[in-house]
Amino acid sequence: MRDAVETALRQNWQRLFGYALRLSGNRDSAADLLQSCAMKALASETVPDASGIRSWLFAILRNGFFDDRRRASVRAEDRGMEIGLETPWLHDDRLIAEITVRQALERLDATHREIIELVDLAGFRYAEAAEILGVPVGTVMSRLSRARLSLLDEIGGRNVTPFPTGRRHVG
Repeated sequence: MRDAVETALRQNWQRLFGYALRLSGNRDSAADLLQSCAMKALASETVPDASGIRSWLFAILRNGFFDDRRRASVRAEDRGMEIGLETPWLHDDRLIAEITVRQALERLDATHREIIELVDLAGFRYAEAAEILGVPVGTVMSRLSRARLSLLDEIGGRNVTPFPTGRRHVG
C-alpha cells in the first residue's frame, strides 16, 4: 500500500506542486502544502485502488489547503500572497497571455477558479474533479461552463476568441 502511494506521489509530484502553487499563491507555501499532503497520504491507513489514487492525492492537497486557510482565518493572521513571475519578462505574447489569465483567475470567485484549476490546468476528467470536490459530475460540468465564461469576461471577452476543443473530459 505504501509503495503505491510513493509511486503515485513520484508520478504526480510536479502536477501536485503546480496545483499547490495555484492554490497558495507562493512557492514556499506550495512546498509546505505538498509536503503535508505527502505525509498525510503516506500515513493513511486506507488508500484507494490505482485508478483513484491520483484524484485522492489532489483531494488531500485541496483539503489541506482549505484546512490551513480556515485555521489562519480563525487566528486572524493576514498572510499576503506573493505573486512572482517564474520567467523573466521577454515581451513575449505567450507570457503576456499567461499573466493576463493568471490575473483574471485571481479575480474569479473561488469556486470558479478551483474548477478551472482542476479540469483545465491540472487535467482532471469531470468525474475525477467531481470526486475531489464531492459534487455530482453535472455540477462540475455546469460550474466549469460558468467559470470559463466568467474567465473570458474577466479577460475582456470581446478581445478573446475561445478555441474549439475536441477533448472530452466526461468519464
